[in-house]
Amino acid sequence: MNLPKKVKIVEVGPRDGFQNVKDFIETKDKIEIIKKMVDAGAKHIEITSFVHPKWVPQMKDAKEVLEEVKDCIGDREVELIALVPNKYGALKAKEAGAHTITYVISASEAHNKANVNRTIEESFKELEDIQKELGDVKFRLALATTFGCPFNEKVPTSRIIEMAKRGLSMGADKILLADTIGSASPLKVKNIISEITKEMSPEHFVTHFHDTRGMGLANTLVALNENITYFESAVGGLGGCPFAPGAAGNIATEDLVNMLHSMSIETDIDLNKTGEVIDLIREKVKSPIVSHMASLCKEQ
Repeated sequence: MNLPKKVKIVEVGPRDGFQNVKDFIETKDKIEIIKKMVDAGAKHIEITSFVHPKWVPQMKDAKEVLEEVKDCIGDREVELIALVPNKYGALKAKEAGAHTITYVISASEAHNKANVNRTIEESFKELEDIQKELGDVKFRLALATTFGCPFNEKVPTSRIIEMAKRGLSMGADKILLADTIGSASPLKVKNIISEITKEMSPEHFVTHFHDTRGMGLANTLVALNENITYFESAVGGLGGCPFAPGAAGNIATEDLVNMLHSMSIETDIDLNKTGEVIDLIREKVKSPIVSHMASLCKEQ
């Protein structure tokens, strides 16, 4: 197997993990959980989403969360990432102090319309406007439905390649390949990523797998073998896309870290301290913890 010595993990629990939780999580509790994540070693955190609270009520305190966490972490080297659906959200994220924004365009026209009510081309045009306003703030282009569309639209790999190249040409720091509904399989992941990396270096890409059908870690292992070294996950396996019918939780950070460490692949994450984060989530968040390692990581 072609395995790296170290990988980077983006913790997306505070955004993707929390966004579907129906009962509002108190702002102070979100901040406490994020601080615990930093203490556990998280260096890259997608901390919130600057989306209209009408669509995602859980993110109505995005500005407060980002500003408070930025103040709390001080000079520690932690990348604070905010997801944005449009230019208004991007400017709000910049104003609140985000280091990086994630801008989502679906590789499926049907899903892009359902998600942000735009065509793919309209979304790229808005990204061009956003990029001019960002200044020192980096941006990542997330390609939703890379591995499957909830509305049964066939997404050709050639479209994904074209969109990724366009994003990089516009200055994207990373291109995120997202398994929005958890429909990826190891063979599909290998076929798509191998085609993409014939055209562009693997170092440009991040993968975001869901574990809807129990294949999240298997898909990660395939991506690792295709030279991808940047992965997203959520503590406790929380999360899922609210605009993708059938989407379930993300890969659990503790399960991912456990697999990587068992193969002598380094991460910045302390598995024992991740257990403390899970305990806090159990106390503060009304959502089930579904990972394999949740009850074991303190024993490692």
